[in-house]
Amino acid sequence: MTRSLQAVAYRRPSVLESVAGGQRLGLETSEGSTPYGAVDHPRFFAGFLASPQQASAALLAVADVAAARYYQPQLRASLDPVVTGNGDRLRFESFSGCGGVYARLDVLETGLDGGEVGHGTTNVDVNNPLREALSRIGAEDPLHLRVGPEELAVTTLDGPVVEKKVPLPDRWLRGFAEAQVIAAGFDLRAELDAGDAVRFLRSLPRGGRSGAAGPRWVVPSGRTLRPTTRAVPGAVCLPGPERLAALQRVLRHATALRVYGPAVASGAAATASAWEVLLPGMRLTLTLSPDATRGFSGEGGVLDALATDEAAADAELVSVLLAWEPRIDIADLAADSGLTAERVRSALVRLGTSGRVGYDTAEAAYFHRELPYDAERVERHNPRLRSARSLVAAGAVALDGAIGTVTAEDGHVHRVRDEAGVLTCSCLWWAKYRGGRGPCKHALAVRMARRDAVATQVTVRFDGGAR
Repeated sequence: MTRSLQAVAYRRPSVLESVAGGQRLGLETSEGSTPYGAVDHPRFFAGFLASPQQASAALLAVADVAAARYYQPQLRASLDPVVTGNGDRLRFESFSGCGGVYARLDVLETGLDGGEVGHGTTNVDVNNPLREALSRIGAEDPLHLRVGPEELAVTTLDGPVVEKKVPLPDRWLRGFAEAQVIAAGFDLRAELDAGDAVRFLRSLPRGGRSGAAGPRWVVPSGRTLRPTTRAVPGAVCLPGPERLAALQRVLRHATALRVYGPAVASGAAATASAWEVLLPGMRLTLTLSPDATRGFSGEGGVLDALATDEAAADAELVSVLLAWEPRIDIADLAADSGLTAERVRSALVRLGTSGRVGYDTAEAAYFHRELPYDAERVERHNPRLRSARSLVAAGAVALDGAIGTVTAEDGHVHRVRDEAGVLTCSCLWWAKYRGGRGPCKHALAVRMARRDAVATQVTVRFDGGAR
């Protein structure tokens, strides 16, 4: 597994301190992306939180996920959350060390009191002393929030004084990207009021080895969710319910619970799902991978978007038009870019693979952000994508109408068929997952070869017409 060392540097540790009239929470930022380019320590907000105790608990929940490994929990993880300023809100995101849980806290305009919200994305320092201090915030404590450094006059000239170096696996980056793409296929499946939400979430198991009992399912029943042993129409998958433990921090503040997931048919395989707790002026969402024993990185939802050169060119065009919007309007982007809405959607999927957009299930819309990591590795180090390109380059793909044959590296010949736009394959990967984890390398190779063939035909026709 490929890893790199991610250096995250801050001017000083984040701190919660007592000041005249209340408490002041200073979240220190690392290098980040802004409308003005890369900035060493961007400043996104300075003002009050409308619901201090609830916001503190929700921030701790996001930090809990960043520090957790729900599968093989004895191996501790630690990666500082990411914060994005979208002009009218602050978004705090994290990803578990095992790569199977994505957390996001949206502090909306009504949750912020005074101060303008800037634009950009960076890491924020959440250290253990800060966590302990946040857990002691009372209901009546006014809390001033600063995201970014103090005025330059009080900083030293010695550069960063706090530096963290953490291993950043490629599968972690791929998982961050896959979670956004998968969530874009979700719909609202259930909504519980505060009392029913608390009762349901507190009934879930908290301990034990995550995923040991296999996937679970729940189905809306009256005002609550009823467990069921299998997938039935209308059910939502709850894979590894122990992975919702971070929501326990905010239950007493919850006003509702919303559950999102894809439509399922009877007997369907396990799927991802998103669990959103509504708080005063905020939303806390946990998205779970389909299997607690594996993360999002192998789901394959981004592979088709990465395999097309057209989407790559479209993504470059669309990226220029993004302006840190909290809600990306596809129709507006289509009008501004001259692309169809479908091509804009494909471009956004591709931008999601490099961390340049996220997806908000509550608003069913993408939002602009730039992950502060070398996210281009998502494409370079994706094994199936690399293998497919190698097969095409080696001339291992033969096309014959709706059928393609691929001679694999080991000499085995695999037949890829086009069935109503879905490429099926005779390989073991397809037999095992039936497309549930994206296309196999042979189907990807056939798709690439087809596009190359179409591009060649267009070029030949153009040249022939010119002569």
